[in-house]
Amino acid sequence: MNLSMVVYTLGRVLLCEGALLGLPLLVSAVYKENNGVIGFLVTMVLCLILGMVCSIRKPKNRVFYLREGFVITALSWIVISILGSLPFLLTGSMTDPISALFETVSGFTTTGASVLLDVEVLPKGVLFWRSFTHWIGGMGVLVFILMLQSPTGGSDANLMKAESPGPQVEKLVPKLQVTAKILYGIYIALTIAQIILLLLGGMSVFDAVTTAFGTAGTGGFGIKNDSIAGYSPYIQWVVTIFMILFGVNFGFYFLAFQGKLKKAFAIEEVRWYFLLILGAVVLITMNTWNLFDSVADTIRHASFQVGSIITTTGYATTDFNLWPQLSKTILVILMFAGACAGSTGGGIKISRLVVLCKTVRKEIWQFIHPTRVAKVSVGGKTVPHEVVRSINVFFATYMLIFAASVLLISLDNLDPTTSFTAVVSAINNIGPGLELVGPTGNFSCFSWFSKLVLIFDMLAGRLEIFPMLLLFKRQTWKKF
Repeated sequence: MNLSMVVYTLGRVLLCEGALLGLPLLVSAVYKENNGVIGFLVTMVLCLILGMVCSIRKPKNRVFYLREGFVITALSWIVISILGSLPFLLTGSMTDPISALFETVSGFTTTGASVLLDVEVLPKGVLFWRSFTHWIGGMGVLVFILMLQSPTGGSDANLMKAESPGPQVEKLVPKLQVTAKILYGIYIALTIAQIILLLLGGMSVFDAVTTAFGTAGTGGFGIKNDSIAGYSPYIQWVVTIFMILFGVNFGFYFLAFQGKLKKAFAIEEVRWYFLLILGAVVLITMNTWNLFDSVADTIRHASFQVGSIITTTGYATTDFNLWPQLSKTILVILMFAGACAGSTGGGIKISRLVVLCKTVRKEIWQFIHPTRVAKVSVGGKTVPHEVVRSINVFFATYMLIFAASVLLISLDNLDPTTSFTAVVSAINNIGPGLELVGPTGNFSCFSWFSKLVLIFDMLAGRLEIFPMLLLFKRQTWKKF
């Protein structure tokens, strides 16, 4: 274990967080919120001091491997969440440290699950910070650092592999630092495009920016108690479209911008992603047509909620907790499915589900033809056995953590649907669930212990499970 490199990189992460805290500090100053200015300034100074102490001396050995990459990633997200929760406490917006940590982890992991009963009473600076954590966490703070300057001496891939969502990380171009710049370029361009369209729909600058942050990071922290329900149909359609766009593998956009449309649409995961969305919208529209005033309203609400859930954004335009059982079941299934690998969305990921389904089909085929060699292919390419194995292990570990989490939070004696969908929401980084944690509810009903369990689930879900588990393995910290 290269501990000196771990500490050094954590220092760089803290310096980055300190710099980013300047934006909510500025917002607080613009809106003349003295408590906000003091709270963000104190947190910023603390981040900068700790960051400088940790990174003032560059390690002689700056090369590390996947183990260190996983540890750095997990610790980075824990540390930025702990320090990022301080503004909630210092501004008086929240008084319970566990709840403040829950809110911050929910922000950075782009979950969007909240313990706040009334978000509209929060200072503008705090509201901005909540939404901004989504935007930071959507692409990843370590990817941001890679974009600015490579700190790892050739070991960049071990950081990106640990932080980027999906079963595998592919370079868009030979240099990983250039790849990070391309990813963030696409991310920023789409965010700006959405902000412009929201402004054209009559949104205020503050509302447009915070809503775009929540959409881009597929997080879903709303600045209104009714989420997006109070905005016009135009606004809701803009948010729907961009939620779906941010759930697409960013490699698709890279190929499309290069004019390689045939190669872009050859990505099988993207095709299944859009087909799943279309099928879900059609079924829910047919199942809820009598709940709204017109067919157009039904299609709009169905499209919005399908886009919100499958991309794990978590915004809402209506209380889908009141929908028929079929529609709610479809949404729960979409919670597990999630968006594409290489996007800002959470969940198991469409690519994993495609490989799992094809693996099952291959096994059935081999029962019928035992002597025939069958392979799993996706997009015309054979999936290596190592990738299939890693997906199977991921899914098994995912289900074990899921079952254990449901069991642990059941100690709160809440109804099974609330407990079940709360864990679904946390581990898949979605936000709302059903019953008490539905779109009109929140997570304040849980005890401090259950909140800690859900905090672990949110971090594990965002970091693809194994970086968090590695922290608890004693051998991880030994020098070899």
